[in-house]
Amino acid sequence: QAQLQESGGGLVQPGGSLRLSCAVSGSIFSIAVMGWYRQAPGKQRELVAAITDDGDTHYLDSVKGRFTISRDNNAENTVYLQMNSLKPDDTAVYYCNTRLTIAAMIRSTAGGYWGQGTQVTVSS
Repeated sequence: QAQLQESGGGLVQPGGSLRLSCAVSGSIFSIAVMGWYRQAPGKQRELVAAITDDGDTHYLDSVKGRFTISRDNNAENTVYLQMNSLKPDDTAVYYCNTRLTIAAMIRSTAGGYWGQGTQVTVSS
């Protein structure tokens, strides 16, 4: 069993930055793949970034070079998403998720444990 709690969303102007955090409780953190999905109104949920326990990463093409996912495997058990050069198209609710593999995250937007989501709005 695991619980995920996101934080760090908000309103930012285009070109600005935000850092999302996801605190994970439960013993799965050390072995699980952690990731961030997002869902904009009227659009399907999409995988934004994922990171394995070994530090291997995967990014959505449209965020490569702008977003960075990282994780703290020590006591804090937290995964982060640093978002730079934000664009209006990045506006969405961002969800933290854990799965067994990155392939599973790419293949399906369902499954694993989820946080409640945090709103990111990029607007002038």
